[in-house]
Amino acid sequence: MDQAPGSSESLALSDVPSHQRVVEVVARQLESMLSVGNYDGVKLLLAPVQPVDVAEAIGSLPRTMQALAFRLLGKDEAIEVYEYLEPPIQQSLLERLRSGEVLELVEEMSPDDRVRLFDELPAKVVRRLFTELSPVERRVTAQLLGYASETAGRLMTTEYIDLKEFQSAAQALTIVRRRARETETIYSLYVTDGQRHLTGILSLRDLVTADPEDRIGDVMTREVVSVNTDTDQEEVARAIQRYDFLAVPVVDRERRLVGIVTVDDVIDVIEQEATRDLYAAGAVEAGDEDDYFQSNLFTVARRRVVWLSVLVVASFVTSEVIALNEEVLKEVVLLAAFIPLLAGTGGNVGAQSSTVVIRGLSTQSITSLGQFRAVAREATAGLLLGLLMMLLVVPFAWWRGQSPLVGLSVGTSLLAITTLAATAGAAFPLLFNRLGWDPALMSTPFITTCTDVVGTLIYLKTAQWLLLNMPQLLSNAGISTQLLAASHF
Repeated sequence: MDQAPGSSESLALSDVPSHQRVVEVVARQLESMLSVGNYDGVKLLLAPVQPVDVAEAIGSLPRTMQALAFRLLGKDEAIEVYEYLEPPIQQSLLERLRSGEVLELVEEMSPDDRVRLFDELPAKVVRRLFTELSPVERRVTAQLLGYASETAGRLMTTEYIDLKEFQSAAQALTIVRRRARETETIYSLYVTDGQRHLTGILSLRDLVTADPEDRIGDVMTREVVSVNTDTDQEEVARAIQRYDFLAVPVVDRERRLVGIVTVDDVIDVIEQEATRDLYAAGAVEAGDEDDYFQSNLFTVARRRVVWLSVLVVASFVTSEVIALNEEVLKEVVLLAAFIPLLAGTGGNVGAQSSTVVIRGLSTQSITSLGQFRAVAREATAGLLLGLLMMLLVVPFAWWRGQSPLVGLSVGTSLLAITTLAATAGAAFPLLFNRLGWDPALMSTPFITTCTDVVGTLIYLKTAQWLLLNMPQLLSNAGISTQLLAASHF
């Protein structure tokens, strides 16, 4: 028998340990109630649940039930829930809802959320919805769509409260109360002149604590941190993070206030950029959203095969290097046993260096050190790491290879490879960044493949040189070859 909304499981929602548990309980009861037509129970069930959790619960329902559950929401709640839904589910709902419902939903959305929705929809659908918007919303939407993607102009909302310097604190509070419901945030208030130039900023706390007769111009802050409409969204996120803002104003070239970017939008940007960097570090092409596990297998393969093909072709070079130095391997067969060790170590050191440099570029912490010093620092670290690992690797290589040639070849190559890998791992992301490319493209697989090729070449050429010159070197040093050969540790 289905549980009613007032059952013990529903009442326990506030006691569950995580939001995921809430979503699971709501989704299970939601599907059960919809299957038996208990629509009043659905409304009671969803009433106390946060919109973001309602969106996730609806998203987990079978597609045939998603539109039905969504229609049972109140108008204001439906708009808020819709903005939290994943883009594929938003598109699916638009197809299943009646034309009037769709238009009302899109009309009432925040301008920035509407623009993000339009970016995901087919062009034909966007044109139809755009023409059906009210003149005011059509103008705002066209304005935001006119800015380049991933900039402050595309990310901002035009729903903010602006005040004038000549207004009193009492008048300003009246304006805030009147416009509070139609704005994105009321905690940051912006002061503009007659031409909409941004002249100051005022927090709601400062406004409430000011004397009712005080002029806004006397209590506002004139030193305002703002961003331009063409500022990259990552720079916007850094500004909000640096100054602990709830919102940052966006101005055009004439310093006229055109919108604000709020912290909730910045969190989405940070997550999006982190996802792209993680995908790039794993040599996976990122999609427009973090939709990897919702993508079909052909899309998954397409997003991974390009980089893998490049890396496989690059690995052919390693095979050629080994083939061209087969004479050395014929002389001392055990040299081949240490190729994976050296290549893997070089790849790991290079990946570590590229990771810390890419992170330094992302947080701008590398700026104070300087790019040249950063590369030099990583090169020195690679040299030190090589020396430390030689203490472990050289005795083993000498013992396992039963020859000082193997031990010296491995030790010398290890030192050179770790130094070179650390240098390359630091320098390449900086070079990519200087060229305006994404530093994360200098990913772990790319660094590993490059160090495989160069490291194998260094190792075999070092062994070849030692094979030809070692007897003379030992003789000059007064060391007996027979004594070294007998020392197998």
